[in-house]
Amino acid sequence: MGTKIGDHAVVLGGSVAGMLAARMLSDSYTRVTVIDRDDLTAAGTGLRPAIPWAVHIHALLERGRQIIEDLFPGFVEDMLAVGVPVGDYGSTCHYCFNGQMFAETETGMACVAANRPVIEHFLRSRTLVRPGVSLRESTDIVGLEASEDRSRIIGVRVQGRNGGAEEVITADLVVDATGRGSRSPRWLEELGYERAPEEKVQMDLTYTTMDFVGPLEYDPLGDDIALVPTATPAFPRGAIFARLADRYALTLTGINGDRAPTDREGFLAYAKSLPRPEVYEAVRDAEQRSPAGSFRFPASIRRHYERLRRFPAGYLIIGDAACIFNPVYAQGMTVAALGATVLGKHLAKGVEPVPAAYFRDLASVTNAPWTMSAAADLGYPEVRGKRTVATKMANLYMPRVQAVAANDPLVARAFIRTISLIDSPQSLMKPSMIGRVLFGPGARGKLQNPANATVAPVVSLPPSEKAAQNDAERPAA
Repeated sequence: MGTKIGDHAVVLGGSVAGMLAARMLSDSYTRVTVIDRDDLTAAGTGLRPAIPWAVHIHALLERGRQIIEDLFPGFVEDMLAVGVPVGDYGSTCHYCFNGQMFAETETGMACVAANRPVIEHFLRSRTLVRPGVSLRESTDIVGLEASEDRSRIIGVRVQGRNGGAEEVITADLVVDATGRGSRSPRWLEELGYERAPEEKVQMDLTYTTMDFVGPLEYDPLGDDIALVPTATPAFPRGAIFARLADRYALTLTGINGDRAPTDREGFLAYAKSLPRPEVYEAVRDAEQRSPAGSFRFPASIRRHYERLRRFPAGYLIIGDAACIFNPVYAQGMTVAALGATVLGKHLAKGVEPVPAAYFRDLASVTNAPWTMSAAADLGYPEVRGKRTVATKMANLYMPRVQAVAANDPLVARAFIRTISLIDSPQSLMKPSMIGRVLFGPGARGKLQNPANATVAPVVSLPPSEKAAQNDAERPAA
């Protein structure tokens, strides 16, 4: 593929961000080595020790799916081939806020109901067949190797997990994709660089997942994919009930120390407290497939590497290693994919990426998802973080958008496109959209308290009826 930028690039971490970075680097470096502490080959499509939260339901937003499809054509077809359910985000995923279901609407965006290990396995298998790409497994990353004047990273120090001597792997470029456990802040500080300024939103989230064997005696989904009663400040417990390739899964969320128990009785009692009774009814008598798993997520953290005045050449950071998102908004994998597009843009210049320019562009694609998730979390009075005027305005306007979306398919579609990172948050603030939210036909409904909400069941329509309903709801051109 023409002249290469360099001989060898090393990627630290072999999950979603790491494999996407390796895919981009493979066009520009003769050799690309991905280093991971786990035995990824043995893990296959199963769980692996370094990512215990992979047991929980993950969602790939539409923007992330588009990027993966561009890099690896046939992604959706491959998912369908292994039994992964795929449907439209607006008609097969049912969103609920404060007991009110969003109006059903076709969005043209594909919801791929694959769990994280399946997506990782796909990316890994498609990346490792590229010329020059190799995987070094069961290897601990000890630290960075710098030039004598510490102005450049020239490799990494590693050691096999089964022991042995420490060794140095030299590289022209090193990319940190080690995720939430990234040690870049400490490594850089040890080399004499300042720590990147950090922005935190502390919500003390816990999510607990239990898997169930199908078919279910009571199935509110049918051929659809998910029912999502989303947590709100009025009712801070949330859930995702989803149909996956080989099972049903229910993830329950709570913030500020509220935690769903992992024993069946306590888990079901928590599910029963949700404002949508279908969730509890679906799993009440279902056969439990495996023990419940629980994971605590204390805070979202954004590291502003773009604000540093000094940074070593030959070193970049991507994915959760740069910004850790509240997982309930499902932004992590998609922002990792956005970061890969930034890396690809800089590699396409034909020269080694300049860290300062790369981090500026990475910050640019991170701004919208961070702003949305941070503002949503800061709508809870107990959550700790910086509240700006814009945050407070958003937390006055967005509940109205969500309420109107229960009756207005156009507003529902606009909201789903925004949270899927296809449209910017500003698209919800266009005059035409503000008009619908404040004065349109769907605005006649009142903001409901879940305790007083009238809850209607989710009904899975046959395809012909669903199409007819969507035609009836679609506004005239």
